[in-house]
Amino acid sequence: MSHDVHEVRSFEHPGEGRKRAKATPKGRQVDPTAAHEIEQLLGDRPRRRDLLIEYLHLIQDKYHQISAAHLAALADEMKLAFAEVFETATFYAHFDIVKEGEPDIAPLTIRVCDSLTCEMLGGGQLLQDLQRSAGPGIRVVRAPCVGLCDAAPVAEVGHHFVHQATAAEVLATAARGDVHAHIPAYVDYDAYVQDGGYKLLERLRSGAVSKDDILRLLEDSSLRGLGGAGFPTGRKWRAVLGEPGPRLMAVNGDEGEPGTFKDRVYLNNDPHRFIEGTLIGAHIVEASDVYIYIRDEYPAAREILEREIAKLPPGGPTLHMRRGAGAYICGEESSLLESIEGKRGLPRHKPPYPFQVGLFGLPTLINNVETLWWVRDIVEKGADWWKGHGRHERHGLRSFSVSGRVKNPGMKLAPSGITVRELIDEYCGGMADGHTFYAYLPGGASGGILPASMDDIPLDFGTLEKYGCFIGSAAIVILSQKDSVRAAALNLMKFFEDESCGQCTPCRVGTQKAALLMQKPVWNRALLEELSQAMRDASICGLGQAASNPLTTVIKYFPDEFKEAAE
Repeated sequence: MSHDVHEVRSFEHPGEGRKRAKATPKGRQVDPTAAHEIEQLLGDRPRRRDLLIEYLHLIQDKYHQISAAHLAALADEMKLAFAEVFETATFYAHFDIVKEGEPDIAPLTIRVCDSLTCEMLGGGQLLQDLQRSAGPGIRVVRAPCVGLCDAAPVAEVGHHFVHQATAAEVLATAARGDVHAHIPAYVDYDAYVQDGGYKLLERLRSGAVSKDDILRLLEDSSLRGLGGAGFPTGRKWRAVLGEPGPRLMAVNGDEGEPGTFKDRVYLNNDPHRFIEGTLIGAHIVEASDVYIYIRDEYPAAREILEREIAKLPPGGPTLHMRRGAGAYICGEESSLLESIEGKRGLPRHKPPYPFQVGLFGLPTLINNVETLWWVRDIVEKGADWWKGHGRHERHGLRSFSVSGRVKNPGMKLAPSGITVRELIDEYCGGMADGHTFYAYLPGGASGGILPASMDDIPLDFGTLEKYGCFIGSAAIVILSQKDSVRAAALNLMKFFEDESCGQCTPCRVGTQKAALLMQKPVWNRALLEELSQAMRDASICGLGQAASNPLTTVIKYFPDEFKEAAE
């Protein structure tokens, strides 16, 4: 429908005759060229509301930016209000919006990670060097954690990541035009099937293995959600199955917690083990459709999944790939659902919970990538096999993402309950040369910071809470005597300030105020602790509730740093 001219009639008032107002254009005009480009870009794809973010990605990928003209044309094509499209596009960091009258964005963007591990290992200097030396046609910007903490510092040239990056190497990569994701060697469909893959799924679908058999094994193994929340997997599946159908399933692959990269390792190496676990979960809860949401910083994983899903034989649920767009908040389960529906990733109020009212208003099973990756092994090898691992009276295996001042960082599959000292010495080759263990993050950015003197705490669910910390997704960042925990806490608070969705005041204002107070030479402890408590008590979701954990643990466990500051 054309929006060029609308005929407007005035209201009739008593005693007045009908008047005809002058015809004038109303609303934002759609540029014919932009309209044609959007129509060509979308082709025969359905114009559904939930695909809005996917179509914004199409525009961004083709034009390296999203102009106001393209936004207006997309809104018109999808029969949506321009404001609705604009507020969604501007919510996500990876959409580069060019407003009317602004110059075009450079055709190539280099993003430099400024998360804690990259900052510790020279990311700040790398950013400055690139901003100073990058030539015309290149834009250099900071970026939050890109999930390559074991290769810090990291820069992303287009969608190609440069590990242990130097400015010279990054600019040489840009000059070569090497801007596409590198696809590593991985276990493909044929190799996976040859090794017994999908046999369990076939037995489940044929009835040789019952739903209850699998649910009982998952419950007996005590497998918990490995995205960070730790909710028992078997109990969650039963809860969703207990809700009236139809039901859906969503996979949380938005691994945005700074320090975390385990899901990337599993998806990039053995994707079908995850896919089979996903299909088993969907079969058990009778989900007709599965939405797999993968963060935009994992282009290789996304391409691998798209390739391998296309190889699956017909039958079973429909698998939909959804691409994140640079919003940490979308790792929160209800924000994830909002994003899959094509909206801003704003957390929902609970109750109702997603297993009751989830995606598109239907009961929805939500699981993390790694949780689903383990389903096949646990069912085939038995609950006792899983529980047979563990240390210090804990049970199971954990995938620890270890980064920072260790000799051999990386994803370490180790027994649940291992201590950080054991993890460093046995799995990481000890501390890096010239560094002495000083402090550690036991659970990523929001899990708090502990001193090296507390190196004997078993790392598992339920063991760290009494110290004001938690294990979350098991991201372990190691600091040495050359690092400042105050600087580390400030880095994390600035991250939360940037990533707050802004919906609730305690988080939006609290993270901003905390970051300002933490930049002062001497911290106002009483005010910071009062602010932290307000954020904890009144924030809608886990971001605001946990954002102050690094701050409060630094105040509690590192008094010497404050004595020096006070002097």
